[in-house]
Amino acid sequence: MGILMWTWIIVGLTFALYIGIAIWSRASSTGEFYVASKQVHPIANGMATGADWMSAASFISMAGLISFIGRDGAVYLMGWTGGYVLLALLLAPYLRKFGKYTVPEFVGERYYSDVARIVAVICAIFVSFTYVAGQMRGVGIVFSRFLEVDITSGVIIGVGIVFFYAVLGGMKGITYTQVAQYCVLIVAYLIPAIFISILMTGNPIPQLGFGGTLSDGSYLLSKLDGLNEALGFAAYTGGTKSTIDVFFITAALMVGTAGLPHVIIRFFTVPKVADARKSAGWALLFIAILYTTAPAVAAFARTNMIQTLNDKPYASAPSWFKNWEETKLISWTDKNNDGIMQYRGANAPDGLENELKVDRDIMVLANPEIAQLPNWVVALVAAGGLAAALSTAAGLLLVISTSVSHDLLKSIFMKELSEKQELVWARVAAGFAVAIAGYFGINPPGFVAQVVAFAFGLAASSFFPIIILGIFSKKVNKEGAIAGMLSGIVFTAAYIIYFKFVNPGANNAANWWFGISPEGIGTLGMLLNFIVTLVVTKFTPAPPEKIQHLVENVRVPKELSA
Repeated sequence: MGILMWTWIIVGLTFALYIGIAIWSRASSTGEFYVASKQVHPIANGMATGADWMSAASFISMAGLISFIGRDGAVYLMGWTGGYVLLALLLAPYLRKFGKYTVPEFVGERYYSDVARIVAVICAIFVSFTYVAGQMRGVGIVFSRFLEVDITSGVIIGVGIVFFYAVLGGMKGITYTQVAQYCVLIVAYLIPAIFISILMTGNPIPQLGFGGTLSDGSYLLSKLDGLNEALGFAAYTGGTKSTIDVFFITAALMVGTAGLPHVIIRFFTVPKVADARKSAGWALLFIAILYTTAPAVAAFARTNMIQTLNDKPYASAPSWFKNWEETKLISWTDKNNDGIMQYRGANAPDGLENELKVDRDIMVLANPEIAQLPNWVVALVAAGGLAAALSTAAGLLLVISTSVSHDLLKSIFMKELSEKQELVWARVAAGFAVAIAGYFGINPPGFVAQVVAFAFGLAASSFFPIIILGIFSKKVNKEGAIAGMLSGIVFTAAYIIYFKFVNPGANNAANWWFGISPEGIGTLGMLLNFIVTLVVTKFTPAPPEKIQHLVENVRVPKELSA
């Protein structure tokens, strides 16, 4: 069977599984819709958290990004993985002990202010929509290539699936759907990695094949360094980013992970406080399986792509190139009219111009085709990419839904709402959120990992300082929290918008503040948030005694069952 038929079969079966789980786990109360009645086992929650967090950026874009920028791509591995250590140690158990549904609810009650809650809702929605834009782009890429529909139609199909199980099942349905999606995405990621590692290095373990030797006796990374440098690119194992930018991007991704509302809310779904920490540990294990494999996938894909395409006649280009060319995510322009595809960097020693334009988001998806793996493996990777994108999109949409229905309507503007009415509003809000997410998928503001990195920066600059200070400081008050959140997210968003959309021509190290790129500016925004919060707190009234006692109670290392 061809790739198209295999893809329809495997994707169809996985979609049927997700829909079946949603019907089985339909939420009948706000407790089930918001936090799955706090009855999710830590292992299942760890797996669901892994799927929630390993989005299209992790599955589709991260290895592709590393394959193009080499060592500099390690910032994504270090940042996104290190963030989970912060989450497990500093946030998860304390937020679970606090026992509320959402991050804005924590902010509103800890800082005894509806204004603080509203600001937190705005930040949560802004961060979530930025993040979900990357997921919907991933959905569109997969559909446009493997199901041979245009990106717009692909996004609409994906939106329909997410709408069904997110609106119907809420957190309960999303949780068990994400368990299934984790299984799909990790199998889809590992199988081609194992196959390609065997073909290239003879080692079935990709992590070892990454440092192994090829059939010609050369080391994989040495070979890749030589290929890159001979074509005018920087050495694969070298780096071009400044030390300060690497530090700031890594820090933004780390604290952004610990401040993402759709990840934090997962730790409200377990029965006990200790289970929150266990969930974070299991999630780290499940995430590490993919993250330790990604560098190998990147190196395999980059090596195979260069050897397959460079200096080859276009007339005899491999079928995978022609297939992806139809999506316009890879293209060739014959600049010297010789009919030969030249792939060159800025410092090409032969002086030839680069004629190939390759979207980095295709590398993982195209990798099995480049390596000439069986069609069913290619289809499995497509299903894995969809699972990764849809699982995270569902979690983000639930954050938006609960922020509107629970934190705005029920808690502030329509306090008389019954539980049934609140559930209806939650589903209506989820429906609107899905529609807006679909628009972002059709009109994305950048490639997947880049857009997601912006979301992490926004989360780092808005939520992380306020949550940390809310847990570990009795003195921080509502005035400080509101001023800190607003200053952090406004500064970070303005910096990103200016360099990426208002004046993209100035987006280079010479114009960045202190040499910090838009991907890393969230760290500076976080520091600004901390400073503003603490300064404003110093010159405004202290929190009420009951709030200070609440903070003490949350920090007490005592097991609670509620």
